[in-house]
Amino acid sequence: MDGIWQEAKELQEELVARRRNLHQYPEPGWTEFRTASLIIQELRRLGYQVAFGAEVVAEEAMLGVPSETFLAEAAARAIDEGADAALVEAMRGGKTGIVATLAGNSPGRTVAFRFDMDSNEVEETKAVEHVPNQLGFASRHQGAMHACGHDGHVTIGLGVAKLLARHQQELVGQIKLIFQPAEEGVRGAYAMVQQGVVDDVDYFFGGHIGFKARENATLVCMTEGFLATTKLDASYQGVASHAGLAPEEGKNALLAGAQACLALHAIPRHGQGSSRINVGVFQGGSGRNIVPDQAHLKLETRGETTAINSYMVKQAQRILQASGEMYDVKVAITKVGSAPGCCGDGILGKEIASLAESSGAYTKLIPAMNMGGSEDCAYFMERVQQLGGRAVYMMYGSELVASHHHSNFDFDESCLWRAVGLLTKLALIYVHN
Repeated sequence: MDGIWQEAKELQEELVARRRNLHQYPEPGWTEFRTASLIIQELRRLGYQVAFGAEVVAEEAMLGVPSETFLAEAAARAIDEGADAALVEAMRGGKTGIVATLAGNSPGRTVAFRFDMDSNEVEETKAVEHVPNQLGFASRHQGAMHACGHDGHVTIGLGVAKLLARHQQELVGQIKLIFQPAEEGVRGAYAMVQQGVVDDVDYFFGGHIGFKARENATLVCMTEGFLATTKLDASYQGVASHAGLAPEEGKNALLAGAQACLALHAIPRHGQGSSRINVGVFQGGSGRNIVPDQAHLKLETRGETTAINSYMVKQAQRILQASGEMYDVKVAITKVGSAPGCCGDGILGKEIASLAESSGAYTKLIPAMNMGGSEDCAYFMERVQQLGGRAVYMMYGSELVASHHHSNFDFDESCLWRAVGLLTKLALIYVHN
């Protein structure tokens, strides 16, 4: 095992401590104020040029942003829990994205890495056998939990930052470390892409702990088959009336929503690839004897390609509107998240496999694996590829206690040093290519 891999392994105790600290303070999308504040402070200490807030997040492109009240409460809590108040103020409105740049000693390639920061809106289990409970690092925030490994992703990113700072004299070109908010619900990447943060990138690397790589010391070198997706909220507004005395005066929003739920699932599937639609939430009405004047749906579409997903979205919007017209109620449709279809660079995946094999850090290498889901990292990958660069997405193998987004989720922390070593090596190699 060469020097970089050994240095990464020697960081393991520090990496575990950081991951466990982050795990205790989970922050859902666009509220990662404490997390981002700690990242900014550490990156500055390491000598990086750090841009954040409105510099790297386009406000008009932010999707699914919480209410101002929710954001304010999250910001105040973050400060109480150690965040720098001035940094939190600079991220007002949920602009918690960060881009750190480390310049080399001469011209070369720009290599970028992306790490997502947000938690899930999941209540962590209180089971005594749950390791975070046993060791005292379970979530301190009600209704929020790092149930997808993003606490590990941030930890990996800061580990890479530390090793690259040590080896800055070996760099040419520049390194970009992108810490992205609001991956859950595929809400955050688009706003950073729209701000141009990867427009100068030659090589882009993304990755995820676990997912389909559920064995320790395993690496999926290239992920393919990202499904394009769109997340929609629909709100129906009718007119309330007494259901017994004057039902004819009412306009039934709940029935419009129910009609939409059924009709949405009847959209014809596309002949050029797989497609999905799901209504995950349907709420409406206010009382047994009242004609319901409001109803709310939360739904998503997916497609094997961006074009197929666009077809599903168009059909879904048509049905949502038509259901409102059928019952003479108003409907408001809001896009709250999205990601394109995407495929990684197969040749780059093979190069990663060769590097990982020679390291001795991994015992099992999987050249490529189908994603079978959606990830807004695809926005970064798509943009880099459109501008002539190369992009790949990996999976860092780890045994999981439970599936992602489950209240019992936990991962094997041995994946941390391996990912730090791998990404640091990739940075040092590809700035020269």
